[in-house]
Amino acid sequence: MLDAFAKVVSQADSRGEFLSTGQLDALGSVVKEGSKRLDTVNRITSHASTIVANAARALFEEQPQLIQPGGNAYTNRRMAACLRDMEIILRYVTYATLAGDSSVLDDRCLNGLRETYQALGVPGGSVAAGVHKMKEAAIGIANDPNGITRGDCSQLISEVAGYFDRAASAVG
Repeated sequence: MLDAFAKVVSQADSRGEFLSTGQLDALGSVVKEGSKRLDTVNRITSHASTIVANAARALFEEQPQLIQPGGNAYTNRRMAACLRDMEIILRYVTYATLAGDSSVLDDRCLNGLRETYQALGVPGGSVAAGVHKMKEAAIGIANDPNGITRGDCSQLISEVAGYFDRAASAVG
């Protein structure tokens, strides 16, 4: 995973060129938007356990068969594994948000996850539904204007939503 700065430098270096004015302007924009990213990641991270717990609770209310005998989240061990996986996906979404790049999410979390779940008999649609519930909760928390610097965060929130959508489609 390369951050925006390392990626631009690496590309310029491979071509043996100085950074262009456009590249420098783009990096300047990354710096200006950095506090929004940090605020967003901080909000999601500080509410991670609530996001995961509420998403799981809502999922199990909609799909009670998951927690009934024979269900994929039945028994404490399976429930713990489900919550752990939801937390891991949420954590990698925050990494991607901070980096402004989905490669860490793809490479370290999502690649092969669908196949793993299929091999274990985990219903991908249910996992995807849980990810969508985490998305709703995380965006609600990140979009709350209280206690943060005012500004337009719609593009960043759209980016965060895209990372959740990417995760849901990878497992669903």
